Amino acid sequence: MKKITLLLLGMISWMINAQDTCATAVPITAGSHIVSVIDGPTPITILCGPNTTNATLSEWYTYTPTNNYTVTITTDLAINSGKDTRFNVYTGNCTSLSCFAGDDDSGSIGNGFLSISSFNVTAGTTYYIAFDNRWNPSGFTFDLIEQPIVASALSFSSQSVALTGAYNNCVVDMNGDNLDDIVSVSATQLQILQKNSGSAGFTTVTIPVTNVINQPSWSIAAGDYNKDGYNDLVLGGGNGATFIQTANNGTTYNSVNFAQYIFCQRSNFTDINKDGNLDAFVCHDVDPNVYFMNNGSGVLSYIQGGLGDHAEGGNYGSIWVDYDNDGDSDLFIAKCRGGATTANINELHRNNGNGTFTNVSIAANMADPIQTWSSAWGDFDNDGDMDALVGASSNANGMHKLMRNNGDGTFSDVTAGSGYDTFASMGVEHVAHDFNNDGFVDVFGAGNKIMLNNGNMTFTPHSVTPTNGPIGDLNNDGFLDVQNGNVIYYNNPNANNWIKINLKGIQSNSNGIGARVEIYGAWGKQIRDVRSGDGFRNMSTLNTHFGIGTETQITQVIIKWPSGVVDIIANPTTNQALTVIEGSTLGIAENNLGNFTMYPNPTNDFIRFNTVNADEKIKSVTIYDVSGKLVKKDSASNNSVSVQELENGTYVIILENHLGKKHSSKFIKN
Repeated sequence: MKKITLLLLGMISWMINAQDTCATAVPITAGSHIVSVIDGPTPITILCGPNTTNATLSEWYTYTPTNNYTVTITTDLAINSGKDTRFNVYTGNCTSLSCFAGDDDSGSIGNGFLSISSFNVTAGTTYYIAFDNRWNPSGFTFDLIEQPIVASALSFSSQSVALTGAYNNCVVDMNGDNLDDIVSVSATQLQILQKNSGSAGFTTVTIPVTNVINQPSWSIAAGDYNKDGYNDLVLGGGNGATFIQTANNGTTYNSVNFAQYIFCQRSNFTDINKDGNLDAFVCHDVDPNVYFMNNGSGVLSYIQGGLGDHAEGGNYGSIWVDYDNDGDSDLFIAKCRGGATTANINELHRNNGNGTFTNVSIAANMADPIQTWSSAWGDFDNDGDMDALVGASSNANGMHKLMRNNGDGTFSDVTAGSGYDTFASMGVEHVAHDFNNDGFVDVFGAGNKIMLNNGNMTFTPHSVTPTNGPIGDLNNDGFLDVQNGNVIYYNNPNANNWIKINLKGIQSNSNGIGARVEIYGAWGKQIRDVRSGDGFRNMSTLNTHFGIGTETQITQVIIKWPSGVVDIIANPTTNQALTVIEGSTLGIAENNLGNFTMYPNPTNDFIRFNTVNADEKIKSVTIYDVSGKLVKKDSASNNSVSVQELENGTYVIILENHLGKKHSSKFIKN
């Protein structure tokens, strides 16, 4: 007989062969089952597990539980030691299958290539289980285990969206409304699914873009580098970098290509020299890294060397993080290079605060030859400084390392006993976010597993349906969702509370990238850094997200901007998105309008401006209310602007001069 399950030994031969296709899948129940060989003709083209390579042969089973259970499917058994398996679990029917669960290499027995996944099932629902020949067609044993239902700490529901384009791994606000959109890039256009305000779903906007020479085959990052209020993109391709820049209205875009050869890996936007303008950084795989300095008018200059200069490259996953709490962004580079070379040693570069950097990898205890494409940085123990999970993409030079920040510029290896010492899944994407809103930063890595933070520098793996992808709040409910291609995996809310902070920089860059956001409450302190580009490939939301568990009060939010301005918001309402304009909490008497002064303040009809420099002209004046809502924009052609139509209250006024420099202050309308 060709292959059988232990529960079907007495069945006739046509039933034994029936699992070769989805339509003839063999029903099974809990217990051990044997697959003698994988040779069914149905190709696997819908992948639920972490590996995205299709397979040509498969074996199919169906499982219909009689009660609600937590089910585990596993080949991680001693009898299978040395084998390599992969499976996918679907709902729906054979003509319309939907991913439900799956696994490739989460096993720990033998070579670590066996499969295991646990998930909750509903009584009466039929689940399709498919094993494939992606790695090996030889037979094996698998167990299906039923246990009493375990309430999931985290779960997702899927929804398909109409998304085209070869590269659709960017979730970020593109139209300036602080709601996360989905961006897809092709050689000739941008497709943007703009999140509808006040209603469900998205509006599709397609924008032609010409001469996109380098598409984001390796990475994409977003940020407003020309300071027009709309996000631009940097595309990291295999031969170079292309920038897609808005043309001042967010509805048209121009491409800016650089001719220099770059084997791009991770790309980021960051303000390298703290001049208030976003620069761009791109990891170079085979040469020293490159970066693009912004002249303040949105014009970038190509520079190579000074931030990761190993002649062989090996630069894969860059992330900008203030690890030493000195108010500027430092650079960590996850390195990957096989063979006997020093190009595989991870690098930490400390920002000296003057546009220069010092390689402190050895002194900080972060120089390590782990083969890694990315690292996840967050304050995992909520003690006020950034810790790191250096994620392994290969076990050639060791596995994942959890590094605790000692608060003195050094890190300690605390992997032992953390949960990462027994976590066998490897991959290229590792990102840090609070997915269950319990107030502790989790890590989404490989193997369809989110490592849930237990609050004591230990983590527990939790199986989820989506693979690692761009992350944002795509239905604006305060819980972080995941996008995988044309499927959104919405995070099913629990009872935990939250707050989101949306930043509008004035003296600093428009997005507040590089800002440190802190919130305080009964738990103590939580911190986030605003970053463009984490993990390896994707671009996730620029909005800053915090979960606060069952607590209902936040006593204080503090934003420490790259410019040095500090905004403090007392007792904000929870479960809301809070927009903060740089300088908006400063006193009325604090005038930050550069060479201009304004009067009278308070006023009931006009704001007027004087300048100490006759050559300096006002280009525009923008007024926001204290909630961050735009209420007026004016050219102030006579060095004045009417405020008669505004309601009484306090407002933030932003003045832009003819050189594009912005300044802010506050006034009272009475």
